[in-house]
Amino acid sequence: MSARTRVAAAVALVATAAAAGVVGVTLLQTRGEHTTASGAVGAPRKGAPPLELDFGVRSDAEARALARAATLYNHGHRAQAAPIFARYRSLEAQIGAAFASWPGHALDDLKRIVSAHPRSALAELHLGWAYLWSGRNADAAAAWALAVKVQPDSPAAVDADTELHYPAIAPGLPIVISPLSPPPAVAKLSAAGELAALARAAARPDAKAKLLYGLALWHLERPVSAERQFRRAALLAPRDALAQTLAAVGAFSKARPVTAFSRLGPLTGVFPKAAVVRFHLGILLIWTRQPKKGEQQLRIAIADNPKSVYAKQARLLLAEIANNGTR
Repeated sequence: MSARTRVAAAVALVATAAAAGVVGVTLLQTRGEHTTASGAVGAPRKGAPPLELDFGVRSDAEARALARAATLYNHGHRAQAAPIFARYRSLEAQIGAAFASWPGHALDDLKRIVSAHPRSALAELHLGWAYLWSGRNADAAAAWALAVKVQPDSPAAVDADTELHYPAIAPGLPIVISPLSPPPAVAKLSAAGELAALARAAARPDAKAKLLYGLALWHLERPVSAERQFRRAALLAPRDALAQTLAAVGAFSKARPVTAFSRLGPLTGVFPKAAVVRFHLGILLIWTRQPKKGEQQLRIAIADNPKSVYAKQARLLLAEIANNGTR
């Protein structure tokens, strides 16, 4: 688990992810809500909506330029971001250009973008934010639900799912860790090259290779593909605590968290001294806002195997929880 991932975990634990913090109780606000003829149901929000463009392992010139423009935009420099977005015609560039002109005709532009890309979670995610900033909370929630439905295996769907379930469930995907690492020759490759190499290795009936590929996919916020790899690894290694644990965590859903718990909980009996099980059970409990129960599981992980990577990360997380007052 990298320092970056650890920081991300702490951020999630204290529920300060930027996008999620924006919405808070959106679904609570939409209960019984009806749009008027003009579509407005509340006062528009101040400022401009957040822009979340995820390029995964891409490192081409356009991806770098648009990522820079998105950073400018999110720091309030829309005028500087606009000409960068205007150079390109990709979906990401169109969304960025629409938001850079906010309020203007941005909402109508987003509607047209969604019509042209009906299977894009990214388009629906940003349409939802455009609706929210226009005071149309119910329409925002509907757009986010569509984002999750049309392209669930994407970072945009993960963001949309966060908006739908925050603050009841922490932002993003639950963190997963393991002592596994790619072979040195693979680790030296570019991000895209490493992912491709892991995919090739995972095509073989090799549980470790499938776990490595699944972990990479999970960190790229492609939960459907990651869960598939975890599940296949578990079938190949029925007595491996790590494989069984990740298969259980991979089944996590903000809409139905009970599915993952029903698979992970029994593993504490199958592997009674496996810190990997207790650690990830603790994470899921924390993610679903059961911090005291989660902390208890993290402490059991430490006691079961004090020198393991899971015990080390459990100590760090417990310290971060204490420092941030997440109780």
